[in-house]
Amino acid sequence: MRVLPLALAAVLAVVPAACTPEAEPPSPDVLTVGLPEPGGLVPGELRDQAGRTVASALWTPIPPSAATSPDLLTWTVRPPAGRFHDGTPVTAKSYADTWRLTGGSLGAKEITAVDDTTVRVVLEQPSGEVPAKLTAPAFLPLPESVLVSRDWAGFSRNPIGNGPYRLASPWEPGRGAKLVRVTEEPGKPQEIDLRVGDPGAQYDDVKTGELDLAVEVPGAKHEAMHADFADRHALWPLPSAGFLVFPLGDKRFEDAAVRFAFAMAADRAALAKGPLGDQADAARGALPGERSGTCRPCSHDPAAAKALASQGGFSGETSLYFGPGEEAWARALAEQIQGALGFPVVAKPRHEGNLDGPLAITVQAATPGETVAALTAATGYAGAGFGDLVAAASSAPDEEERAQRYRLVENQLLRDLPAAPIWTGHGHAVWSPRLKNVVSTPFHGISLAGISL
Repeated sequence: MRVLPLALAAVLAVVPAACTPEAEPPSPDVLTVGLPEPGGLVPGELRDQAGRTVASALWTPIPPSAATSPDLLTWTVRPPAGRFHDGTPVTAKSYADTWRLTGGSLGAKEITAVDDTTVRVVLEQPSGEVPAKLTAPAFLPLPESVLVSRDWAGFSRNPIGNGPYRLASPWEPGRGAKLVRVTEEPGKPQEIDLRVGDPGAQYDDVKTGELDLAVEVPGAKHEAMHADFADRHALWPLPSAGFLVFPLGDKRFEDAAVRFAFAMAADRAALAKGPLGDQADAARGALPGERSGTCRPCSHDPAAAKALASQGGFSGETSLYFGPGEEAWARALAEQIQGALGFPVVAKPRHEGNLDGPLAITVQAATPGETVAALTAATGYAGAGFGDLVAAASSAPDEEERAQRYRLVENQLLRDLPAAPIWTGHGHAVWSPRLKNVVSTPFHGISLAGISL
């Protein structure tokens, strides 16, 4: 018996019964995509892979080569021109107005549209990360209509981009939407049918040919994925990571040995498999990218953790706090620490005011500089010479030197450990054999606009 996709089954459940039509084979001009419900479709607020996937078709991203600077302080940016889907022109002013509203992570003191094609960005401090930062969804241009109205809820239902596809009608929560191509291009889908549903069911639909692409793979399918889609699956790092932040003003956590004890009590692999649902990896460092050296506080060593806690004189009950999105893995982490160290660790929702225990947080950052900024803001850490190390890394003239200097920053973070790295997020996708040019990029995932049929 044929099993219907969950989203379609839900619709048919409320339609008067007559006959159940057989699913038609995919149209040669239509790309069918399965995805979870996006958290929203306003570029500056995108936090999930589903939203980033939709944005990859609705907007044209800014290439890193668009931004140049002689001193890493004043940047000249020549972003893509064109037209929004409402017919209005995309100019430098479109970008400048958007960035002044949503581009706080640039660290700019001035953002000016010099002419119709050029934006000048003057930073507070020199930084070589501007080209990488501008590729993030927050820097996609918004039309004047929403910048004036500030109707973000309405815009999220019917976003207006400047990309190769536009919405045929407003987004339908629980169902999805249809995208149509703005200008025809041989080999490219003329339509993209976005279907909201359960990732497990969508995975099976790709196997049977009822769906072309599923942009999320549940943990239960990970092992099968390598056999079911041997050369038709992708994994990529996401711009999200989990940390355990220590209250440095609390005397019980003044000794780094205590902070190392909590860090080494964590079984990161078990967290990734369990409450994180195989959507994350055990952290191997504090900053994005591969680390050549060993991250000692990232290792799981209960015996050493207990000895370090004793060395630091830690005893008694402590709280471990969490925000709304961290509860599942924070509670599991609290149980791990309690089991390893032998004293009560009680997981609690975060409260206002000073914390009397460590805090589980999720950092959204795609560059080392963004991660450092988030961690220093969360911890208040200002170790000796740390600010100078960060400034030297940010202002390094080329990418290789910048990476090397950020490793020195990371070394100090891992030595003093104001926050213990716990996990890093990753994304997955599987697709049918009729798709070509399916490419994933770190922190962005699959670009729908690049796919051919």
